[in-house]
Amino acid sequence: MMHSIRIFSSAVGVRRPFQALVGGVLAVLLGACASGGDRPKPTPLESFVPRMDVRVVWQSKLDAIGFPLAVRVVGDTAYLADSRGTVVAINAQTGADVWRTQLDTPLSAGVGSDGRYTAVVSGNNNDLIVLDQGKVVWRQRLAALTQTAPLVAGARVFVLTADRSVIAFDAATGRKLWQQQRSGDPLVLGQSGLLTAVGDTLVVGFSGRVVGMNPGTGVSRWEASVANSRGTNEVERLTDVVSGFSRFDDQLCVRAFQYAVSCVDGHVGNVVWSKVSNGSTGIAGDATGVYGMESDGRMRAYERADGSQRWERDSLRHHGLSEPLVVGKALVVGDESGNLHFFSTLDGTLLNRIQTDGSALKVAPVMAGKTLLAVSARGGIFAFRAY
Repeated sequence: MMHSIRIFSSAVGVRRPFQALVGGVLAVLLGACASGGDRPKPTPLESFVPRMDVRVVWQSKLDAIGFPLAVRVVGDTAYLADSRGTVVAINAQTGADVWRTQLDTPLSAGVGSDGRYTAVVSGNNNDLIVLDQGKVVWRQRLAALTQTAPLVAGARVFVLTADRSVIAFDAATGRKLWQQQRSGDPLVLGQSGLLTAVGDTLVVGFSGRVVGMNPGTGVSRWEASVANSRGTNEVERLTDVVSGFSRFDDQLCVRAFQYAVSCVDGHVGNVVWSKVSNGSTGIAGDATGVYGMESDGRMRAYERADGSQRWERDSLRHHGLSEPLVVGKALVVGDESGNLHFFSTLDGTLLNRIQTDGSALKVAPVMAGKTLLAVSARGGIFAFRAY
């Protein structure tokens, strides 16, 4: 199944998806998405003999999740949230709550955390909300929508908003430290973007560019172009860099929506390699490979050194796949039916398949120590270990 991709205006203050060309509002289905009988049928799931022992070790529950949740892991603690505003810190080894806070407001982005301060963004008022060990300590109104989880690092909270602004706040007080805004296409992709740190550099995705910024001032240190817009209209020209990246040493590999998978030297900003790729979800990687999903569900593995193709599989076409994760020598990906699939990073062989609660696994799976966490659209939290 192809995904319905939400597009937003990059104008300040816009808070809802575009419905028609009235007042600059537009909703788009990108790719070959169709409804009813025209919708592509998912490829039948292949039979397999398990080659990897994967077991559920605990389960927990949140409410439904309808925003681009990013699960943040610090040490043995995982930080999550649901659409209704429940924010929780969970011991990833036992499943016990460290703390759980109900904000009583729907969320549009989260979670960011450094282990002490935890940040989310409300969907009603675009409020950046920061908690200290589960207690709200400050809120700041943002001028535009954000669906990118805040980054909490270096005693600061960084946010990336739909008007292509990056804003830094003091984590303890909420005082705004600086703001930088970039120009770009009039539309912005309605999903989480790239906002991370490489060493002492803040790395942000703006349209088809990856920019390294000084986290203390917001001044650019370097800039790398990872996609050149070639479309004939505003939607086709969307090249936003999506969340979900692979970092090894200083090399950062990213996806530019519907255009390319690219690897960049995160120290100086040189593009190491770039390959055409029509995908919409983030990528994963390890020391030797980079792995991603095309929009139709084809899986591709690239050699990290030069981007040459290692393997390709089409056994999960039209299954609505999540961003992948590398766990040892396994590539893990969820689908819209609640299945978690494990493939060999070496050749793409199916190693195992685990069913969760039957609802979509759109949240990127994460590792916390030796525990693999997967979160479903119904709010189910599933912890697995491989033996």
